[in-house]
Amino acid sequence: MQRRDVLKGLGLTAIAAAPALAQGTAATAPPSTSPWSAPQLATGGQLGRCRVGNGPAVCVVLHEWLGDHVNWEQVLPYLDPARHTFVFMDLRGYGWSRGVSGGYTLEEAVADVMRTADELAISQFHLIGHSMSGLVAQKIALEAPSRIQSVTLFSPVPPTGFRADEAALKALNAVIDQDEAAARAISARTSNRYGAGWLHRKLAIARGAGTVEAMRGYLTMFTTSAITGDSHALAAPLHVVTGALDIPFYRGEPLRNAFALAYPRVTFETIEDAGHYSMLETPVRVASIIEKQLAATG
Repeated sequence: MQRRDVLKGLGLTAIAAAPALAQGTAATAPPSTSPWSAPQLATGGQLGRCRVGNGPAVCVVLHEWLGDHVNWEQVLPYLDPARHTFVFMDLRGYGWSRGVSGGYTLEEAVADVMRTADELAISQFHLIGHSMSGLVAQKIALEAPSRIQSVTLFSPVPPTGFRADEAALKALNAVIDQDEAAARAISARTSNRYGAGWLHRKLAIARGAGTVEAMRGYLTMFTTSAITGDSHALAAPLHVVTGALDIPFYRGEPLRNAFALAYPRVTFETIEDAGHYSMLETPVRVASIIEKQLAATG
């Protein structure tokens, strides 16, 4: 396979022209009006987080590489706060945990989430991951099987990790601090179907989410880590949701095969009208999937 074909499959080339960013216009932070009620910034050993709802079933929600909790804002109105309590957590260097640095390893992220759950007296919980945090969620479920009630992953990094050669890593590193490179990656992950307004909004979320240090650290994490050990022993129900308009890596047969090989009882679902950012593209559908999974697994 030619190198350009590999980069294309990972969404790292200009497959089609992304909507042009206006000259001299940098991505700006999302509007200041916040739907989050009393978020807690990271303190001591706890990640920054925010509780939404007061229901008996608890669900911990994690984020992707190019976004933090803000990615989930449009989903909030469609969740059931009477039945569930959602705890949105930001990993080190992101969002409410932006001031906390670290090693940005898979093991550290797992420990941070579990320690925060302990401090919040959450004994058992459902777990939701998106993209890179899908890898974190898988490892948590395997290391703490008695505490995880279900796992729902949106466009996740598979258990085999995100393998990238030198050229792909160079392109991914450019995404961190070059807006044009980030715009191409975002646009490719939505099949180049949205206009400049969408692109500016998603780019603003990305630029406001993580520090450069954290983004570089987590890039190393999800491109060098993989799930090892007896993954067949996963006790919690695992549901993988992909977007039909995402890049091939996050929706193709290799991804499904990797999950099916590691977790024989995994189930799959495809959102036909979404790419990599389904919680932004189709928030009602995403909320409905989450509620359905929580109802089915207690």
